[in-house]
Amino acid sequence: METGTGNEHKRGMSGEALNRWRLLLGSSADEPLAETGGYSPQDFAYRELDELLGYLYDREYGEEQGYRGRKGGRGGSSLTVPGWLGKVRKLFPRETVEILEKQALDRYGLNELLTDKAVLESLEPNMNLLKNIMQFKGRMKGEVVASAKEIVRQVVEDLRRRLESEARENIAGKRSRYVAGRTRSLRNLNMKKTISRNLKNYDRDRRRFVVDRLYFDGRVQPYNKWHVIIAVDESGSMLDSVIYSSVMASIFYRLNALKTSLFVFDTEVVDLSGRLEDPVDVLMSVQLGGSTHIAKALRYGETLIENPGRTLFILVSDLEEGFAPQHMYRAAKDILDGGSRMLVLTALDFEGHGSYDERAARTLADMGAEVAAITPNALAEWIGRVIN
Repeated sequence: METGTGNEHKRGMSGEALNRWRLLLGSSADEPLAETGGYSPQDFAYRELDELLGYLYDREYGEEQGYRGRKGGRGGSSLTVPGWLGKVRKLFPRETVEILEKQALDRYGLNELLTDKAVLESLEPNMNLLKNIMQFKGRMKGEVVASAKEIVRQVVEDLRRRLESEARENIAGKRSRYVAGRTRSLRNLNMKKTISRNLKNYDRDRRRFVVDRLYFDGRVQPYNKWHVIIAVDESGSMLDSVIYSSVMASIFYRLNALKTSLFVFDTEVVDLSGRLEDPVDVLMSVQLGGSTHIAKALRYGETLIENPGRTLFILVSDLEEGFAPQHMYRAAKDILDGGSRMLVLTALDFEGHGSYDERAARTLADMGAEVAAITPNALAEWIGRVIN
């Protein structure tokens, strides 16, 4: 290769192209930011972008890794976390902002995003922020906790609204216009039939519509109480599944066709059945991490079984048992032999990529348990198939 070819190539590139490469390579690149001709607004934008990206990504390397441009972690910058976040939101599209926020928390430990009330409230409520709040909530204090709970509530309520309709239809059955219903609720009210049957009661003098009888739709599936017991492994690797399990349990709790119990476990068991009316309270009670005692959790769940023939036992776990596995297998076998149906979820989320102990999964499947990584909607379908 001829000497100087690289420099000639650089001279042939526009100032904008050079600046894009410079932003990609970081301040350790040989070339500084190039001016595109005079001092245009574009030049200032590149310098501001460089400062914002450097504030985050200069944390990647220190001088011992040969990083040349670093001055005390870009220490000359007057940026603070709130200031950085405000400028990032101004200069980058929303999708990029979410990526930068995620890396700031997950990779570079900018915990101030979660421990400063004003900064926390400025973040976009989404699933990633919810997961970070759950991981860092132990470090939150005072008013920050209240702000975190409100963010969790927004994300959970949005998630619940998206999942609830299909879950109700799968489990409670579709509405039937041809069967009169005994359950008198607004959800089952047949407005068209109610109006048409009461037209005879219209008071022309007072111009009022008098209703002397309401008509309700029935359900394809008659009322049939089943007990759903959900045991959730709260180890750190199960975070997504913990969130979806809590939301789905709160949905099941609202259905007349089901009795729902929920408990989380590590080496201890915490029963959250009494908090199912508020999934936020459930999630804020979860303590992620620690070892796992699945056998102990199964034995506790066994004590909740009243009618095995109408019990669905759902174990949400990666099956990484921290104690002798034979005790886990024996407890699972006792539940299955007693007549309960068991579903082992190695993952409950919309990704469906479970990381789990494959040997344990095969052993439980051979015993008669159903083992899968599924979506929340698929869980509702499974329950609907069993009880309907």
